[in-house]
Formats: sequence, C-alpha cells, structure tokens
Amino acid sequence: MEITAAQLALVNDRIRALVDADSFYGKKLKEAGISSVSTPEEFRRLPFSEKKDLREAYPLGLMSVPEDKIVRIHSSSGTTGVPVIIPYTAKDVDDWADMFKRCYETAGITPKDRIHITPGYGLWTAGIGFQYGAEKLGAMAIPMGPGNTEKQLQFMQDMGSTVLCSTSSYALLLAEEIQKRGIKDKVKLRKGIIGSERWGPKMREIISSALGIEIYDIYGLTEIYGPGIGISCEFNEGIHYWDDYIYLEIVDPATGEVLPDGEWGEVVITTLVKEGAPLIRYRTHDLSRIIPGTCRCGRCYPRIDTITGRTDDMMKIKGVNVFPAQIEEILNDFPEVSSEYQIRISHLEGKDTMRLYVETNGTVDFRELAQRIAAEVKSRIGFTPLVKVVECGILPRSEKKTARVIDERYQ
Repeated sequence: MEITAAQLALVNDRIRALVDADSFYGKKLKEAGISSVSTPEEFRRLPFSEKKDLREAYPLGLMSVPEDKIVRIHSSSGTTGVPVIIPYTAKDVDDWADMFKRCYETAGITPKDRIHITPGYGLWTAGIGFQYGAEKLGAMAIPMGPGNTEKQLQFMQDMGSTVLCSTSSYALLLAEEIQKRGIKDKVKLRKGIIGSERWGPKMREIISSALGIEIYDIYGLTEIYGPGIGISCEFNEGIHYWDDYIYLEIVDPATGEVLPDGEWGEVVITTLVKEGAPLIRYRTHDLSRIIPGTCRCGRCYPRIDTITGRTDDMMKIKGVNVFPAQIEEILNDFPEVSSEYQIRISHLEGKDTMRLYVETNGTVDFRELAQRIAAEVKSRIGFTPLVKVVECGILPRSEKKTARVIDERYQ
C-alpha cells in the first residue's frame, strides 16, 4: 500500500521535528543528509530504525520535544537488555486514547459496558492504554491488573463485567477457572479484547466457547504508542490499523525490500503525528501481510493479517529453521490436543534435541498420539521431536504471557 501525499507531508513534519530537536534519531537523520522526502520512492530509501537504536538512546535520547512537554514515559515489556524508554507528550497520550476508543467502538463496545482490565500497569503500556480508551469512550473501567485470580472472578461477578481485556494466556486461565467452578451463568461477559502475544485459532475457539464471548484481536507495541493502533472487526478477517496515525509497510526480513500487498513479511511502522518520540520506518519484527481489498465491514481503514510470530522467534534445530507457528499449525490438525504446548530445546550427547509437550484429555492413547504427532512434525518440518503427551491442565498457565519455547542449550 503506497504512501499517500498527505502521509508524506506528515512524515516530513516529523523529520523536521526530529532534526530540529537534535535528538538521538534526529542526529542520525542529519548525518545521513535527510531533511525531507518528496516521493514514495524517496520514502522507501529512508533508513530503518530498530530496537538496538532505541536502546542506544537510553534513557531519554529519543525525546524530541522540550522536556517540559513530556508528561509520561513508558518502557517495553522485555526483561533483558537495556530498556527502551519512550517519552509521551499530552497530545501523544490523547491520540493514543482516541485510537483505543476507536478500537472499542470497532468491537461494538459502548459507554454502557463495564470493561474488566487485567493487563499490567506501570511502565508497561498495556493496562493504562485499555483504561484511557475506556474512559475516552465513556465506559466504566475496572482496573484489576494481573494476578489474584480469585479476586478477578469475584469482581467479574459482583461488578457485572461485560468486556474482558487480557492476554490470551490469562484469558485461557480465567476461562478454565470459570468452567471448573461452574460459574459461567454468573458471569456477564459478552466481548473479549485480547492481545500482547501470538495465539492460534484453537486457543481462540476454546476461550470464546468457554466464556461465551465474541473475541477481538488488538495490536500494538510500546514503541508505537502501545496496544490500540489496530483491532479486528466483527468479521475477524484481519486487523484494521489506523492509517491517519501510522503508515505501515511489509518488508522482506532478510533484504529489507518492500513487499507487495498480500505477501508475508516483517511489519515496519512510521508514526505520522507522534511528538514525544517519532519513529521513521521502525522494524517491529512482527510477521504479517497487508490484506488487499476492502473488508466486508465496509470500514475504510486498511488491514494486516493476524500476527503469526516474530522474525526473532526462529529456532535452529538439527540444521532446520523452525518457527513456533509451524508447530502450532501442526497441532491444530489434532483435535485431541488442547491449545497449550511447550517446546524445550536441549543439547544432549553432541546433538540438539527438541521435546514437545502437548495436552489432551484422558480418553486417548497417550503413546499412540505422541507417535502420530512426532511423525507429522517429521513429515512437514524434517526432524523428529520427542513428544510427551500430558493431561489437560498440567502445562503452566500464565497471568501475563506464556513462555512456549524454552531453549536450555545456552543456560
């Protein structure tokens, strides 16, 4: 999807602001002799920005307005390496709330809803983004934050929560607890706004069925405001993103070449109006594609497909490149297994070994199922994992994001 003249004008405004501020990124643009772009071709020649660049700017090198204009900082949720600190102006916060309000409206949520917010608050952008969007919409926000499942379920019933905002991992945990306790008839949830991690159709169906809710997939990352820059609609055929706030490209992860609409690659985002820390052509490492054509819902906003994973998710096992999404796709073909799985990679006796743990109910032959899954992985990917089948509920559940891949080779 080619950048428009109006979007180019906004990009040039951000480039001028960055250069004038002489911020970390502004210096880089100045050193490269970049002051403006006139055509889509010139835009595509602009250098990418990456997380390592943002880390070099720690703590406040990304700040591109005077400090007295900064009202808040946020940081990405990663637990390793130098943190990425993103400064926000009052306008940035307000713009983010407007985008989130648009997400809620796209999901059919109204001021009469009671929005139960379980993602974390603090430096992470999640919880507070869900809350500001709810307040901008005029709905009641119930700011629970993560954890304390007992209290979550109590408030869900007592407050009559109608919308659940959550990671898919915690939504699954809550769904299982509601089923276990037999309280589904006491819960008034009707919608789920789920984000923060990749999840497949099997997990979506389990959560939707167990809670009796319509599910919407929300997208975002701290570097680009936070969650709320896009959401799926009622037809669930991709994620609409707000192209009046961001410009989105899909590039070949290896070459950086811009790919045509419909082809899968890495999501690259440019902020069009962000003040505190504008970003030009930021490589997200998320894998998706721009969906050509207009959605059946009739909305004018373009769409990307559901995020299938990240370029840095790749595992190399016995010389074969493997993505978790490939394993998940195989498991989707086995109705006997749940949505939960865990991959453990180790180095034993001079060779890499992958152990794949999957859950099923007690009505199947565990050994026979393990053999069939191992054979299917061998057939479709090229190596044979050690498959261990366990009963439902044995694998760990998370109140945040579930760690599905544990690489023990470097521990």
